[in-house]
Amino acid sequence: MNIQQNIFPKEKLHMNLARLKKHGETFEVVLKDVEKAFNLRQGKEEKIDEIIRSEHIFFDAKKGNLASEDDLEKVFETSNPLKVAETIIKEGEINLTSEQRDKINEAKKRKIIAYIHRNGFDPKTKLPHPVQRIENALEEAKISINPEENFDYILKRVIEKIKTVLPISFEKLHLKITIPQEHAAKTYSAVKRKYSLSSESWKNDGSVYFELDIVSGEKQDLFSLVNKLTNGTAQIEE
Repeated sequence: MNIQQNIFPKEKLHMNLARLKKHGETFEVVLKDVEKAFNLRQGKEEKIDEIIRSEHIFFDAKKGNLASEDDLEKVFETSNPLKVAETIIKEGEINLTSEQRDKINEAKKRKIIAYIHRNGFDPKTKLPHPVQRIENALEEAKISINPEENFDYILKRVIEKIKTVLPISFEKLHLKITIPQEHAAKTYSAVKRKYSLSSESWKNDGSVYFELDIVSGEKQDLFSLVNKLTNGTAQIEE
């Protein structure tokens, strides 16, 4: 049963809608936060009332054609608009303006570049690739990003393709560090607060030896911390 009601009488801007066709009918819900809607679709926890603009389910949101509780109950087996809205967002499609699509894609691209810069490294130098070099590699590999794709899936696909144009490794760096007695306690405590040690041992002379695995992006910070606390007297082996 169609119920026509002008829920957004002054709305002249583009409305982001989640739309689901089910049992021969089209159901729509108006979105307030598109990014959170995509997060919900990808399995992340989001509060549905922070995603939608109102607790109304429409046959046609622009015309204000509301679906009745009976309509919802018949198709979704519930008349709870929040539960119905969640189903529509998870199973339906979300419309975006080209500007919104570009914004989401750019944000994902920056997140991917930051991940690769922090976790990957050049096998020859053992150093992270510069951000600009990674960005150029993405363009050279002609990598496209779909705003609806799960981030972890996109990242896996990007890493596979970028390896064809950029020598890169994502193995962790294994470090062996020895701290002399006069700096052992303070340095050991500072390092253990920030990093997970794979092994450790205190020597009879008061020095401490430990090993740890880190991503390449942590290397400079770790080296700076240890050298600062030991005045450059620590022994570090890769």
